[in-house]
Amino acid sequence: MFTGIIEGLGTIREIRSTGPGKRLSVDADFDLDQTKIGDSISVNGACLTVVMIKGLRFQVDMSPETLARTTFGRAKIGARVNLERALRLSDRLDGHLVSGHIDGIGTVKLKEKIGNAIIITIEVPETLSYYMIKKGSVAVDGISLTINNCGRNGFDVSIIPHTAELTTLSFITAGDLVNIETDMIGKYVERFVRRSHDVDNSKETGKSVDMQFLAKTGFI
Repeated sequence: MFTGIIEGLGTIREIRSTGPGKRLSVDADFDLDQTKIGDSISVNGACLTVVMIKGLRFQVDMSPETLARTTFGRAKIGARVNLERALRLSDRLDGHLVSGHIDGIGTVKLKEKIGNAIIITIEVPETLSYYMIKKGSVAVDGISLTINNCGRNGFDVSIIPHTAELTTLSFITAGDLVNIETDMIGKYVERFVRRSHDVDNSKETGKSVDMQFLAKTGFI
């Protein structure tokens, strides 16, 4: 589990095929103290497992599913990536709960500066925008951001100078692809509501939860 608050950047140094998967070597810009083999680390928002570590360099394996669902299928040596190590339960939760399980890919359509902020507009398929709400949370390449506005085909976010300076958002441009993870709360709520239509579930509980019930009890 992660917060979407980026610890620092890294650079992809090697990409090696391992059958249908790939192994990635990354040099971190910061000290990886207390990081060990088997730990989880978010690389551009994707939760990956450390399989080798030496100094500032670590390696992670990527499955065919990860390559198909994220931008890593197009990754290049020398590319800069956002890094965050797993959340400690004793830490403050400064961003939002980020699982590191990428839902899909978005395309940067516009990047413009307004005052001291950078407004980035990202196009996403409706399967992703469905789980987005105005002022809700979204992770873009692993960065916890607040949605300014959203529609069926995309959303926009406002980036403060501090966030831009510490992440890859400072140099992404229109046309770039980014990893998107929508807020998990919306997905769980949808799942719970849909279960109300499951006949087997209704038989087990003897009760049905539907939209009328949720409205009557004040949930919606």
